[in-house]
Amino acid sequence: MSTTLGEAAWNNSTVIDETKIASLEGRILVAGSVTLARWLLEHELVDELRLLLYPVVLGSGKRLFGEQEKTELKLTETQAFASGVVKLAYRR
Repeated sequence: MSTTLGEAAWNNSTVIDETKIASLEGRILVAGSVTLARWLLEHELVDELRLLLYPVVLGSGKRLFGEQEKTELKLTETQAFASGVVKLAYRR
């Protein structure tokens, strides 16, 4: 059974079949889609993961990593901003 990633509703967007994602070249930015980010992680299609950590504790919400298997990542970059936000970059 195939996993559906959803349909794009924006102009200048292209819906890509999940079987073709691994063959894409270049960088793909996923902003604000936990579903897509989780799917890419679960299918080992992420080489680099960049996270912005905001100093706010909400106590609930969707987990980025869900219930997937353990994945080893290497911290490659950190940057702290005056606002308290921290950028973290990891590679597989």
